[in-house]
Amino acid sequence: MTSTEDSEILKTLFQYQNGFLISKIMFTAAELGVFDLLRESEEPLTAEAIAEGLGTSHIGMQRLLEACVGLKLLRMEMRDNKGFYGNTALADLYLAKSSPKSQYSDMKFDSELYYPSFQYLADAVRSEEGIQLYFGALKNSWILYCREMISEFDLSQFHHICDLGGGSGIFAEEHILSYPNSSVTIFDLPEVVEKAKKNFVALEESQISFQGGDFFKDSVPEADLYILSRILHLWDDEKCMQLLTKLYKACKPGGGVLVIEPVLDEERVKYFGAHFASIKLLVHTDGKTRTPSEHKALLTAAGFKEIQAKHGSVYGALLGRK
Repeated sequence: MTSTEDSEILKTLFQYQNGFLISKIMFTAAELGVFDLLRESEEPLTAEAIAEGLGTSHIGMQRLLEACVGLKLLRMEMRDNKGFYGNTALADLYLAKSSPKSQYSDMKFDSELYYPSFQYLADAVRSEEGIQLYFGALKNSWILYCREMISEFDLSQFHHICDLGGGSGIFAEEHILSYPNSSVTIFDLPEVVEKAKKNFVALEESQISFQGGDFFKDSVPEADLYILSRILHLWDDEKCMQLLTKLYKACKPGGGVLVIEPVLDEERVKYFGAHFASIKLLVHTDGKTRTPSEHKALLTAAGFKEIQAKHGSVYGALLGRK
């Protein structure tokens, strides 16, 4: 299989896996009246104006609008560093309730009748079998992109790595495959570490070690490079700054931090995975997905320099040095 064929297969998998999110984003924007408000305004509006006009939160509406831009349901233009949103032809013709060709009633029927019937969300069973399933899910979700992210930068100068929140172990395995002379400490919550040890098969015990703790409260292990893989998007800017500043102080000169995240592009028109993550976070946490410039601002404020940013097929990676 060629790399092009593999890339197309992964795109198809990603589209199918996240299809329910695409539908729900479209349903929600139509139900709230986003497309009708923009159709009636006849000119682009800011997220603040749309939120005020529809009686929603600014943050929630901002993320919904950006996701709609990514799905090409809306268009966005920048004026004085502020986004102005307008309907695309698709939204104007088929998603606005007031359009003669509106499909809103059909979508509302699907959303309210069919969509809930497809929600087979089982209760989380706190058993050994459930934990094994949890770690298996973490590995499955990361194994497709982990090696790609590791290869974005030359990490050969970093000999000891600390993977914060890396309980699944997949990053440690892939890193040692790429850099056989390195070692990795997996730092995660004590209960996660205990379960991870039972479900993790290390290539070389001397190369991979575990340490339990809370990286917000406890001292972090010494390392040349700290890995934050899918961590920062779970937290608001204040918590991210707290963690990054702590890592900067722990770093020796020449050390660094590697951040791997679902990253929005500055125009919000690519990388649908980051939009999906943003919508999920709106429901579950105070975190958010960020653009490269927003990540760089956090890293710079924490003290890191020489910040490089790259983007793979799904995730983005930023490397900052002390």
